[in-house]
Amino acid sequence: MNEELKTTCLHDLHVGLGALMSPFGGFDMPIQYAGIEEEHKAVRGKCGVFDVSHMGEVAVSGPDAERFVNHIFTNNVSGLPDGKVVYGMMLHPDGGVVDDLLVYKRSDNDFFLVINASNIDKDVDWIKSHAAGYNVTVDHQSDRWAELAVQGPDSEKVMRDVLGIDGADLGFYTFKTVGDMIVSRTGYTGEDGFEIYAGAEAIRDMWSKLIAAGVQPCGLGCRDTLRFEAGLPLYGDELADDITPLEAGLGIFVKLDKPEFIGREALARQKAEGPARKIAGLEIEGQAIARHGYEVLDTEGNPVGAVTTGYHSISLDRNIAMALIDARSAAIGTPLQVRVRRKVFPATVIKKRFYTPNYKK
Repeated sequence: MNEELKTTCLHDLHVGLGALMSPFGGFDMPIQYAGIEEEHKAVRGKCGVFDVSHMGEVAVSGPDAERFVNHIFTNNVSGLPDGKVVYGMMLHPDGGVVDDLLVYKRSDNDFFLVINASNIDKDVDWIKSHAAGYNVTVDHQSDRWAELAVQGPDSEKVMRDVLGIDGADLGFYTFKTVGDMIVSRTGYTGEDGFEIYAGAEAIRDMWSKLIAAGVQPCGLGCRDTLRFEAGLPLYGDELADDITPLEAGLGIFVKLDKPEFIGREALARQKAEGPARKIAGLEIEGQAIARHGYEVLDTEGNPVGAVTTGYHSISLDRNIAMALIDARSAAIGTPLQVRVRRKVFPATVIKKRFYTPNYKK
């Protein structure tokens, strides 16, 4: 199987640093270097750098670009200022999620879409299949871009001092073009941070400078623990073809007041009726760590759902999880149980944003 895996432009540098590599989204990616806990704490306390070159990029341009993006995207890009980034989802007609993504507005006629690595081919086909009747060009550009995420409270200083990139003028979820690079104040960790899109040669140079300056290289292991603590969803866990944004608690990114978008009618009905299922946060008693797919029960032992993500929180020193459960069991404070292998452990519903993010306001 390994010969079928794609690699990023930094693959040999990861191997040279002794990274533990593993398949993810069709790529051979670093899971950890010094260890998940050390890397997690580096991002929470100082700064870390991630190779996220496996992500996909699609440019949508042309006279109908704004109208088309609004047609395929749950959030609203009408009237956005140039240089703004917005988060949202692409949906099936029944409201299930094709993918969640970031949309960068370069101009009324030019949008840059960043999609998940595991969904690149599916997403590109889906976007192109809905472009008929719109005067747009859909340009799949994933092979042209590599990407770094510089994340943590010291990230602005590191960007300036090590890479010579001044990010002080960027607010949260905004971006600018620096030469051939796109630099945005975005990330997936719950901390202040930046994402840099550039060609392979430039990304290799920046990675090497950051490592030489002592910035902690971070793998996908701590990327998951960090995003999970901040209550951020992962496609395939908290979002999927059969999970809607409303069930995932992401209704703020669904603009039902837009005239139309794919999946709007289904979500409008679901909002009116109330979702039957919800993603909830759980705190689990004892030493049990709940993993994806583990069964969630009510106090009588009746199944009410399943865990989507679970960890021992590094920042909070608690065993926590997110789970997709019956809405009637999802109220804060509800006592539940989680089956971990052959044992059942008490759990309580808590807010799913376990850690308060420290974004630049």
